[in-house]
Amino acid sequence: MAAAEVDFYELLEVERTADDATIKSSYRKLAMKFHPDKNPGCSDSEARFKAISQAYDCLKDPQKRAAYDQFGHAAFQNGGPGAGGFGGQGFSDIGDIFESIFGSAFGGGQQQARRGADLRYDMEISLDEAFHGKATEIEIEVSQACEPCGATGAEPGTGKRRCNLCGGHGKVRAQQGFFMVERTCPTCHGRGEVLEKPCRACRGEGRVDKPQTLEIQVPPGVDTGTRLRVPGKGEAGPFGAPPGDLYIFFHVRRHKVFERDGTTLITHVPITFTTAALGGEIEIPGLDGERVKVVIPAGIQSGKQLRQRGAGMPVLQGRGRGDMVIEIGVETPTRLTARQKELLRELQETETGDECPGSKGFFERLKDAWNDLTE
Repeated sequence: MAAAEVDFYELLEVERTADDATIKSSYRKLAMKFHPDKNPGCSDSEARFKAISQAYDCLKDPQKRAAYDQFGHAAFQNGGPGAGGFGGQGFSDIGDIFESIFGSAFGGGQQQARRGADLRYDMEISLDEAFHGKATEIEIEVSQACEPCGATGAEPGTGKRRCNLCGGHGKVRAQQGFFMVERTCPTCHGRGEVLEKPCRACRGEGRVDKPQTLEIQVPPGVDTGTRLRVPGKGEAGPFGAPPGDLYIFFHVRRHKVFERDGTTLITHVPITFTTAALGGEIEIPGLDGERVKVVIPAGIQSGKQLRQRGAGMPVLQGRGRGDMVIEIGVETPTRLTARQKELLRELQETETGDECPGSKGFFERLKDAWNDLTE
């Protein structure tokens, strides 16, 4: 004699009219109670666990539940209309078993509303603005929550209803050969609900595109490639989901006087050969409006770099400033008066070669190399 088959609703201790939430809640409670890990070595608990898992596998699926309500267990036997699933194994959706025991981290269910997309805005600023920082306004076209429907996507005065295709699960199943394939519901797109009447203003999206003016504070010390995050000012999420963020990428224009290397300001300063020979002092206007005095030591050569501590760019979101580097270039005069030429000739007549040791040493090495070749 065949063993009597227990009604799935009785196994899950629910009424035939129970909704999906009630069935799922009862299944979780019973799965926790009879799980083999909770009852090691108890064959009765293991059998009961398999039975309630099989019952839940059927009743949670709208198509299987409809077939079971009409044909009972026969729907899944001998090629019945509900056959072809995972049968009496009772483990068709292992994710639901883990969800019942360990929580939603392992389980399926309706898809959560997606967060809005992040946005990028490219801002060009001058080196002076990068030095001082500034408050400015930008205008961007961005999706924002629809006001008429309150971001719900439903026409005011209407609401949502459970999706008929997936029964509120957000997923549907289809038989493909020996396998049961689960995919996102094409009607509700995984939400488990559909709108009774879409909002006319946003066409059911819960958000609309419109210009938005934002006040941005550019911090002192930003550089090309610096990224500023403005939380919550990206695209609005669909159906009231949280918005994304806005990222501002800075591009600093070239300066007429200074080059920049991090917090270091570099400037190339040409000086006369007399200043290079005798030494002196020059002034360079800094980005802070103060004049930087630079002492030129006597005998300085082209390419020599002088460093002024603390005269560079501010440290981004920090304290202090970088340095200013002055690279010296000795300029040879090209427009001399007759008197200046005369004075230079007098200087030339007094030269012994010791005045420019680099030049003297070079020609001595050149002479030695020539002698080596002719010996």
